[in-house]
Amino acid sequence: MKIVSGFLIAGAVALTSCTEKASPETMAAFQHVIPKPTQAETDGGVFELNAQTTILTTPDAGPVPTYLAEVLRKSTGYAWEIQEGSSSPEGDNAIILLLEEHPDWGDEGYALTVDEDRVRISANHPAGLFYGVQTLLQILPPRVHESRVTDGPWLIATGQIIDQPRYAWRGMMLDVARHFFTVEEVKRTIDLAAKYKLNRFHLHLTDDQGWRIEIKSWPNLTAIGGSTEVGGGKGGFYTQEQYTKLVTYAAIRFVTVVPEIDLPGHINSALASYGELNGGIHVPEEGRVPGPEVNSTLGGKDRPTALYTGIQVGWSTLRLEKPATMKFVSDVLREVMSLTPGPYMHIGGDEAHVTKKEDYIQFIERFREIVHAGGKQMIGWEEIGQAAIDDRSIVQHWSQAKYAVTAAGRGARVIMSPATRTYLDMKYDSTTRLGLKWAAYIEVDDAYTWDPDTLQNLDPSSILGVEAPLWGETIDTMEDIEYLLFPRLVSLAEVSWTAQPSRNWEDFRIRLGYHGQQLEAMGIRYYPSPLVDWKQLSRN
Repeated sequence: MKIVSGFLIAGAVALTSCTEKASPETMAAFQHVIPKPTQAETDGGVFELNAQTTILTTPDAGPVPTYLAEVLRKSTGYAWEIQEGSSSPEGDNAIILLLEEHPDWGDEGYALTVDEDRVRISANHPAGLFYGVQTLLQILPPRVHESRVTDGPWLIATGQIIDQPRYAWRGMMLDVARHFFTVEEVKRTIDLAAKYKLNRFHLHLTDDQGWRIEIKSWPNLTAIGGSTEVGGGKGGFYTQEQYTKLVTYAAIRFVTVVPEIDLPGHINSALASYGELNGGIHVPEEGRVPGPEVNSTLGGKDRPTALYTGIQVGWSTLRLEKPATMKFVSDVLREVMSLTPGPYMHIGGDEAHVTKKEDYIQFIERFREIVHAGGKQMIGWEEIGQAAIDDRSIVQHWSQAKYAVTAAGRGARVIMSPATRTYLDMKYDSTTRLGLKWAAYIEVDDAYTWDPDTLQNLDPSSILGVEAPLWGETIDTMEDIEYLLFPRLVSLAEVSWTAQPSRNWEDFRIRLGYHGQQLEAMGIRYYPSPLVDWKQLSRN
């Protein structure tokens, strides 16, 4: 990348004539953005990117210019010179990225203006510029999303888009505990989420079947607990260095990583690693991994449990009375928090069916104090609403609204993840080759046609946003991830970004049909829902 001070624009360039009109395909790209913008209007003209088009910006734009140049180089083959100056950039045949104050945009809003001579994206904050760039990439020909050089022309319809999100929290969760996914697979998932303006990436790092994050003070957690997965595969884990690189990679895309260590249940991978944590757990027969060291003492206190590769839930727990328990919890949370610059620490808290209720409440309150002492905000699944939490905590609603409502009454904020709408590990219908069905069949319209603000007895002002979990019982490959995420993640991205009065299923269904070309260009192996008329990518 070449960075040049000032804004010296290359001499004479052949610009598209201002009298040229946009083709129906170019107009359609402008009109079918997902998530749907707050305002969008095109006047039917055209701007063309060419080999001389320059990115003009200022130092305060953060990583956005470099990100944009890297994406465009892959598909256009152009050099994409970045010209950086200290004053407001202006010039022809340019993409201009500029921070400027606007009272209504917040940190994530933006304005994108295209005329016959230039593209201009302005925002209050680099995050807004980044989301404006995602919209720009959508209004270009779909082939711009390919990872190989393709032929132009690279035409954009002229007009203006002004946009800002409905919710501050727009997230997805990836379960890497049931099945392990590599660093590169997680990076691709982050990239795909960021393209739809999602800004939270929740990593479910531990569960009965696997422990996926290195804890230096308790090394057996990964050496033993990370050695398997559902179905008996070899498992795996992230070193602290790898995790740090993932967090940095996400931050460049304005995505905050939210790590989850599931406590006090879903904990067998730790109990199998350290016998001093085990208070006498009976590992279910189905999924129990045989081993000579544990077979003779299975379920015995102070001895490791067997590893587990099944999918039953709710049978494991930490014990408050065990001397090692709170040291273990404190050490683990401390190390994970020290690696995570974001403000959140998720402590799980769900499905602790064999934990005594009085112990469960004590656990949550002690977890809260550890997390707050580490300078983070505690998040937990809705069951933590049974404890004395307050406005320093966040609850994630997934099943029983009463817990979320109780927590909100104490000042906690709520993330909306109702299983019947947002659990992307559910099957689309009875014929779907992957997924479960205990919550519901969730077709693309089911993921779209709901309003997070209408949970009974919950004040909408308590809602922080929406998150779509992808649990890992049935997924084993990147193709599996993409098949269950898409197109439902696109639906939920619009639920979390676009104001409710602007959302309409029939309108979205049409836009999603056009968007199929972009999914194809990105190489996403998506589920071709029969509810949508999909447009195929032209390879001419």
